[in-house]
Amino acid sequence: MGIISWLVVGLIAGFLAKWVVPGEGPGGILGDLVVGVIGAFIGGWLFNEFGRAGVSGINLWSILVAFVGAVILLFILRAFSGRRATY
Repeated sequence: MGIISWLVVGLIAGFLAKWVVPGEGPGGILGDLVVGVIGAFIGGWLFNEFGRAGVSGINLWSILVAFVGAVILLFILRAFSGRRATY
């Protein structure tokens, strides 16, 4: 899959995941893109481990796979970042 396809799927998945997972997200639209693209890799790997197709182009299945990966990544990021204490 081409770079443009990864970016489009990643942007859509990152935007949807940030919309679904509560809390403060990383860095605006660029952060959404990064979370989505990394989420596409995570989702693709996870779905391949369970015998399903991963990200294969700009289509609904690829967006769903990337979305699942982005949601997992956001939950992990939220678990490690937590709330900062203010004094």
